[in-house]
Amino acid sequence: MASSYTTSFGIEKIGSGEQSGAWGTTTNHNLDILDRVSSYKSVGLSGTTHTLTVREASPGSGTENLQDGMYRVIKFTGALGGNNTVTVAPNTTAAYFIITNATTDSGSSGPYSVILTQGSGANITVANGKSAIVYVDGAGSGAAVIDAVSNLALATVTASGDITSSGTFNALGDTAASDKASVGYTSAEGIIITGQGSTSDITIKNDADASVLTVATGTTDVYVVGDITSASTLNAAGDTAAGDNATIGYTAAEGLILTGQGSTSDVTIKNDADTTVFSIATGTTTGTFAGTVLAKTDTDTSNTGSITLDYTANQNFVLTFTGNVTLANPSTEQVGQAGVIVCVQDGTGSRTLSLGTDYETAGGAGITLSTAAAAVDVVPYFVKAANSILLGAVQKAFA
Repeated sequence: MASSYTTSFGIEKIGSGEQSGAWGTTTNHNLDILDRVSSYKSVGLSGTTHTLTVREASPGSGTENLQDGMYRVIKFTGALGGNNTVTVAPNTTAAYFIITNATTDSGSSGPYSVILTQGSGANITVANGKSAIVYVDGAGSGAAVIDAVSNLALATVTASGDITSSGTFNALGDTAASDKASVGYTSAEGIIITGQGSTSDITIKNDADASVLTVATGTTDVYVVGDITSASTLNAAGDTAAGDNATIGYTAAEGLILTGQGSTSDVTIKNDADTTVFSIATGTTTGTFAGTVLAKTDTDTSNTGSITLDYTANQNFVLTFTGNVTLANPSTEQVGQAGVIVCVQDGTGSRTLSLGTDYETAGGAGITLSTAAAAVDVVPYFVKAANSILLGAVQKAFA
């Protein structure tokens, strides 16, 4: 019976009664193959193509069949001027490799990649300076090279260097209190980052190795080193505290809360020119506006008949009378609101003002306006309560 050969590496299986007295030579050849299967080889590349032979297509009886592709760990070296495509042959051999691309640039525009192929199926590209664990499926003309660790599932990974991925890093489990630096996930919490350090438990840095955000050790306090900019809203969910340096908070009763502490002011609001607009002196309830406080004023140049003033939108009103006017009862007044109603006669004059029942005057005397054309009268008001607007004495004839 003639010898047969294993599919992957061409190890010779001597037929019964064959090679009498020559078994030692064939066995040594086979042991040389097995030695390569468990060893490492540096393979030099040049140009843009290379064939990595795992076994001869038709190995001969009693002949040495040693190939570079028999090594499981291969480091590709050599100076390249372009990407190099390494074809694993023959395309019917199945095998795995641990590959390192240690090639150099020959002086053009590298460094360059090593592209592993076996047939018309998928290829694997190993970038310069990177390593990969791959296997070839030996499927003939349609053979493919597959990344053996593209969907690697590990319970624990400990790395002394960097972990780099061209895809996503997908955590599947929760972190724990004792974790030094962990990324985790739960369906309720989403992504979880857990750490522990002597100063901070979590530190996020930028590309310049400068801290952007930190979480102080053993606390829930988050410190942002630079500015916080949001394309949406910044939504505070809790109250502030007396010791806060500069805090935005919220409660259902108080709404937005600003709390701070400084040697001169506890709260300071500035404009875009970095100039103070409003401040609250340290430890007091005294607020100071640096500039002029302007009340919203409604100027209406044509008024006749019944009109209703909008006290929500305006504090003061300048009304030109083009006919007799009645101030109808409003529904927008706020208790404590105060301002003035300026009544301007048109070119005809003698326009009168009547009042709804919510407007009150001293002694119920009502309001008598100046009658001259273009006369200007000022009526002060104060909202004592809902449906109770007190009108002061008319200041007449400013014109």
